[in-house]
Amino acid sequence: MCGWAMLRAFRPLRADRDAFGREMYDCHFGQRRLPEIVERDDGYISAWSQSGTYFAAFDDWPECEKRAMEFVRGKVLDIGCGAGRHCLYLQDEGLDVLGVDISPLAIEVCKARGVRHTKVMSMSQLTWRMGIFDTILMLGDNFGLVGSVKRGTWLLRRFKGMTGSTGRILAGCNNPYKTTNPVHLEYHEMNRKRGRMPGQIRIRIRYQKCMSEWFDNLLLSPEEMSDLVEGTGWSVNTFIEDKGSLYVAILDKRD
Repeated sequence: MCGWAMLRAFRPLRADRDAFGREMYDCHFGQRRLPEIVERDDGYISAWSQSGTYFAAFDDWPECEKRAMEFVRGKVLDIGCGAGRHCLYLQDEGLDVLGVDISPLAIEVCKARGVRHTKVMSMSQLTWRMGIFDTILMLGDNFGLVGSVKRGTWLLRRFKGMTGSTGRILAGCNNPYKTTNPVHLEYHEMNRKRGRMPGQIRIRIRYQKCMSEWFDNLLLSPEEMSDLVEGTGWSVNTFIEDKGSLYVAILDKRD
């Protein structure tokens, strides 16, 4: 995941809750870097350092994200901009980009790296009053931050009112079924039994002394993405898939 965008009534993140932001801040300003701990609500825990991903140059991006840049046009809104890697690339290409993130520390990092237009805000705060955009970025698996099918359809309808007649969304997501790990497959089944999407994972992030609140991250197959988009005012233009589970759905506004 590239950045932070929780679907809740907005309030500034407390410093001890801003795990993603602290990790990016430490990476940029040269302090000690520790692994990011991801804890799932079934007790599954993983640990790795993603700091390099947040700051990756274009040549080191996932192939699907590099190819997706060909679909970007006009005025751009980058949701969950993290350390600003997409913003900086598109700025250099001459595009007008606004990066938004719920993490104050992430926005500090963006400004320090040269992102010109930023705002601290949650995804649920986004409205047409911010202006009309041609392209909305939700890359680095950020489409998953919609959290649920219900929230996802609600947000897509809202994004329709924030975009012009040729509006486009670049929706980065992970396919949860591209795994053979029995622990993940058991989690899929547990979700089915409790009436949730198999790939609707509930997690929290730990970094040093910071711990995020629990939040849902929605992993979808391309087929499930197509079903979610139906009836929201958007249609799938194409899917750009990668070697692993990551892909980008190019969504075009439908009249």
